[in-house]
Amino acid sequence: MIEIVKRGLKQGLSLAWTLGKIVFPITIAVTILQYTPILPWFINFVAPLMQLIGLPGEAAMPLVLGNALNLYAGIGAIVSFEFTVKEVFIMAMMLSFSHNLFIESALASRVGVSWWLISSIRVALALISAIVINLVWQGGSEMAQYGLISGPTVELETWSAIFLHGLKTATIAVVQLSLVILPLMIVMQFLRELGWLTALSNMFAPFTRFLGMKENTSFTIVTGLTIGLAFGAGVMIQAVEEDGVSRKDMMLALIFLVTCHAVIEDTVIFIPLGISVWPLLVIRFSLAVILTLLVSISWRLVEKRRREVKYEH
Repeated sequence: MIEIVKRGLKQGLSLAWTLGKIVFPITIAVTILQYTPILPWFINFVAPLMQLIGLPGEAAMPLVLGNALNLYAGIGAIVSFEFTVKEVFIMAMMLSFSHNLFIESALASRVGVSWWLISSIRVALALISAIVINLVWQGGSEMAQYGLISGPTVELETWSAIFLHGLKTATIAVVQLSLVILPLMIVMQFLRELGWLTALSNMFAPFTRFLGMKENTSFTIVTGLTIGLAFGAGVMIQAVEEDGVSRKDMMLALIFLVTCHAVIEDTVIFIPLGISVWPLLVIRFSLAVILTLLVSISWRLVEKRRREVKYEH
């Protein structure tokens, strides 16, 4: 038991260190950029585009960093600005769908699924969700509270004061993320070593059949749901090579997972931003089921039509 905790803690510290190396410098850089002409120019340039999805120009920075890098880079940029609860929720929803595009889309190509298809689905879901939330939700106008990071706006006049302010903000951001990551990794270690992930995959077999996939895809679904696409890349590639997962099933699995993966980590990671995370989880999971079912049904209809044409000839 103690050894499992140690291994989970070791993995958690390693992950926290990896994430900290991203969040820390980005938070400092973005904080400093706010006091230079560069960031205001960029914000003014993209502001008209951001307004179409209910966001101010400053939101461009978290969205660009989150899509190019990962959620933690996006969060590092979010906490460097002041946003309303609604704006933070819209960005959280968008980044939930379309973060880390380059790495996770590269994973899709490794298992035989088009890079462009997966990327297009994620970006489209991010944009559509932002537009819908902006039109439907009339509340959330109060300023978001970023946990320990929130505080009164400070007027900074010297570069040393600006740097120290960025250093403080970055340090607190890394500490808060670590407080989420460490217990999460310990729990995940227990799930792996006690065989509960395998048990979960067996439990998920009926669900994978409901989505139009064979039972041997269930472990891939469980892996992606729990530890995400990037961390579960090896498991997913091995599933194709050793478990005989078909191209169709892997396509459906990836469509489901790019919409709703790492549901624990990618949900709780937004808690320090002061927003309700349950809607994030419900919306992602519901859209994943609906989208996967639509593709599965369409695939079956196309295959049926092809067989009919073949028999006619």
